[in-house]
Amino acid sequence: MTTPTKIVVVGHGMVGARFVDDVLARAEPGTLEIEVLGGEEYEPYNRVLLSDVVAGRTDLNSLTLPVTASEHVTVTRGAVATAIDRAGQCVHTPLGRHHYDHLVLATGARARIPAVEGLDYGLPAGVHALRTLDDAREIIAATTNARHATVVGAGVLGLEAACGLVRRGLDVTVLHTGHGPMDRQLDQGASAVVTSELERLGAQVRTQARTTAVRTQGGRLTGVVATVGETEHILPTDLLVLACGTQPEARLAQDAGLPVGRGIRVGADLASPADPRVHAIGDCAEPAEGATGLIAQGWDQARRLADRIAGVVAARADRATRVDRAAPLLGSRRPSMALRLALAAGTRPIASHEVDADSSGSAADLADPAAGLAGTDVVRLKAAGLDVVTMGRTATGGRVRTVALSDPSAGRHLTATVSDGLIVAATCVGAPDVGADLVAAYTRRLPVPSDPAHLLLRPLTQTPAPAADPSRMPAGTTVCTCNGVTKADITDSWERGARSTEEIARATRATTGCGGCTDAVCGLAQWLSQTDHPAASHEGDGGGEETVTEAQRRQHTCEIAAT
Repeated sequence: MTTPTKIVVVGHGMVGARFVDDVLARAEPGTLEIEVLGGEEYEPYNRVLLSDVVAGRTDLNSLTLPVTASEHVTVTRGAVATAIDRAGQCVHTPLGRHHYDHLVLATGARARIPAVEGLDYGLPAGVHALRTLDDAREIIAATTNARHATVVGAGVLGLEAACGLVRRGLDVTVLHTGHGPMDRQLDQGASAVVTSELERLGAQVRTQARTTAVRTQGGRLTGVVATVGETEHILPTDLLVLACGTQPEARLAQDAGLPVGRGIRVGADLASPADPRVHAIGDCAEPAEGATGLIAQGWDQARRLADRIAGVVAARADRATRVDRAAPLLGSRRPSMALRLALAAGTRPIASHEVDADSSGSAADLADPAAGLAGTDVVRLKAAGLDVVTMGRTATGGRVRTVALSDPSAGRHLTATVSDGLIVAATCVGAPDVGADLVAAYTRRLPVPSDPAHLLLRPLTQTPAPAADPSRMPAGTTVCTCNGVTKADITDSWERGARSTEEIARATRATTGCGGCTDAVCGLAQWLSQTDHPAASHEGDGGGEETVTEAQRRQHTCEIAAT
């Protein structure tokens, strides 16, 4: 019997909590002891939906994420890690020392505060970032008495915040230093359409605008100074939201002498090059393939690291079992050279970037850092009245073909890039149904039509099987694209006792990503509660799974994604 491997996880956000769930699911019972140190006082919550909370479309209480309850996991909230003692293999907090065999840093990122006059010594009243649950609460409270809001930054978060504040009835101005909204993801044509749509919703957009100062009176915000070209503008402002990007929380690792660039540098095995027992995942990490800042990449890293550590723990337990079996045969005699060499080979230390043969089939992922990234770079804008989705990276070469459809008058701009029969990049503004098709084809690597222009055009014929009728929905239809949850997964969770959307989320993780599938999951739960045969679509008669074509199955998935 071996001593359980001790894992300390610093950070209990979306990625840290996902890692704990994943590694528990992969390891044998009793082989792990996990201690989670959460800096915030709350249970893990869906940070992706904070902008929906600001918009009033999601309640704060609905953000809590389902977590696995286990006697082998101890969670301490409000425990801020202050130092890492690598020699002693422990983490220091105000509560004491926490020893580890493996340390997982999932500390996330903090909001970047721009170097602007008036923000040198903290944020005055009326100025807020949007990164935490407390930030969202403060912004909502500030909207009660505010009339004029300014959002600095027109990335995804900035646009979501701006649309949310417009929805709450405020006059909103967006300031952005680039040539157009979301200019890191969109070309100028797409950005121009997004600008027009924002103005249609009621927000003013000023691009190539540099915020230079914040004006206050009596410690409270009164205005924002911005320079556009050679002209200085003073904007009366009651509420200022800073959406200027993030900075990885890497100070803990840096103080411990670990290599740090923009984030905590890790190899293909997600371990620090300086210490194979220290790992970093999520927004705080700087992997070889680059960080996207998207939750999908963090979840993929959590899965890969869980695979690796579970494999290492299993190999350790197996070596201990072999030693226990060999002990009676050894007696008091010195072990043979062959046995000593075998045991030495089985207990060699893990190299910093080595792929462990016992890592539960994850060797391919670890050998190719980009392998885990396929389909994890889809960027969705979740804003009322504004639909934007972009994915992939535009490739170049003789076999690459890009098609585009630009219709600014209708608020649409679509592009798709195809290489070797697959979508490698796409952008969709103002056409959520087409965007759902493109996301499904990109993430599932589905072959595209011989003429890629058909990717941007919806067929005129009626769809053969309406997705609105759950009894006609194939069991393999993907309902939650963020977590790959199918109708069959939801049906199975119902048969195992899940009786509400929250319980289904706890069992399957559906709705815990971008939240776009919540209505579909609610609809399925309602249907399951009203039918005596919830698994009817698994059967082969009367319009069941076997009578549905692959094209229809893809159509159902796309229609679910479009909701």
